[in-house]
Amino acid sequence: MAAVDAFDRTLVTGLLRPQPARAADLTELARAVAGTPLAARAAEAAEKAAAGTASEDHFTALAAARTALLGAAHDALAARLDEISGRTRGGTTTPPAERQTVNLLLAARTWLADLARAGWQGIDHELVGAAAPIVSAMLPDPALRRLATLLDGFAAELAASCPGAALDRFPARRWGDLWARALLLTRPGAAEPAAAGTVTGRLLPLGVDLHEHATAAQAQVHAVLEPADGTTPRLVRASVSVPKPDTVVAAGVWQLLRPHLSLLTALGEGRAMDLTDMPLTEEGDLLWDEERARAGAPADAFATARVALPTATAAPTAPLDRHPARLAEPVFLEGYDVLQDGDALTFRFAGHSLVVDTDRIPAAGPLTPEAVAASGACIGLLRWDDGEFRVQPLAVETTVRRKTVALQAGAWAGGTTDKTGVKAEKAATDAVTVLRERAGRLLRK
Repeated sequence: MAAVDAFDRTLVTGLLRPQPARAADLTELARAVAGTPLAARAAEAAEKAAAGTASEDHFTALAAARTALLGAAHDALAARLDEISGRTRGGTTTPPAERQTVNLLLAARTWLADLARAGWQGIDHELVGAAAPIVSAMLPDPALRRLATLLDGFAAELAASCPGAALDRFPARRWGDLWARALLLTRPGAAEPAAAGTVTGRLLPLGVDLHEHATAAQAQVHAVLEPADGTTPRLVRASVSVPKPDTVVAAGVWQLLRPHLSLLTALGEGRAMDLTDMPLTEEGDLLWDEERARAGAPADAFATARVALPTATAAPTAPLDRHPARLAEPVFLEGYDVLQDGDALTFRFAGHSLVVDTDRIPAAGPLTPEAVAASGACIGLLRWDDGEFRVQPLAVETTVRRKTVALQAGAWAGGTTDKTGVKAEKAATDAVTVLRERAGRLLRK
């Protein structure tokens, strides 16, 4: 991580005319991968970059070295998680086949190289705005949409921070991540879809991780798949993403997501789903097809967590996704004490402490930090954040009027009679209706 930080310092000042201290940082990055197949390329790239003569291929080699180091950190943390949980993990994934070089990929690579030469301190609106025509040309092509979306968001962040010379602080790790990932995605074949097989069996939902932004929302359901052939249960995910107006917030996002993923309704109703020949990638992502799924019998998430989760096998991680920030391992915790210091919550059990990431609890459900503080059991995602493991609650068991009650972050995903949820959904419906009416008027004109 120190070597990654060293390289990120070079991106702050830029690689057009590196200072001696930044040349030493480049050498540190190259030295960190000296025992790997990247050694020769990284050493040459560091030397050229230190002299201010690096080409786009040299920048790509440096991005690969940085990504490999973060991948090593990811693997070490994943191994620690497997040791703690007793979980086994699948083998490495098959790399995608290469395809022909696309001119737009070369244009994107040139823009990213220009960013590296200027550095974050040297960005201005003219440099950042050069990404706009590239993104516009990429978006119509589904094969390039992944990179186009990344470039679009990255350029928007940079534009909001221009001019770089006026900034006192830089999000060096984040911008370094985005720059390196985008640069590697410009390699032919890097963004090809993962290979997929098919599975048949029973899907038992554990919980949903909701990501909400001003113009987009994503729901990712974590579940245990029990194959029909009786083989070992597997941890899988199913995701759906939709664009949204910024006026649709909280519980209102479910009505945008719900029509595209019936699994959300099943989770809200506490039911399993029966799958038939559902496509599944090697990384454990279900490529959801409504025609291959039907609602099954009632299934309690906490029963799944207690019985099926401990025996489930985790999927391997795709090479470009190996990053500590990507770790999100489903875990089940109970018998803990809750320590509260202001708004901060910590679970203590067996002499260990685990910080609760209450900031990740969505407003689009009945789960609250107060409910977590009063809980005795928790289904969550174990993440690595700022040098420590944290747990993101997906569901908890708590006592209400002497009865054990389960609260799910995604309890309103399939619809709700809760007053707060109903009010939010109605507001979202009104907002969407108004926007559709306005859009219709513009189209008629």
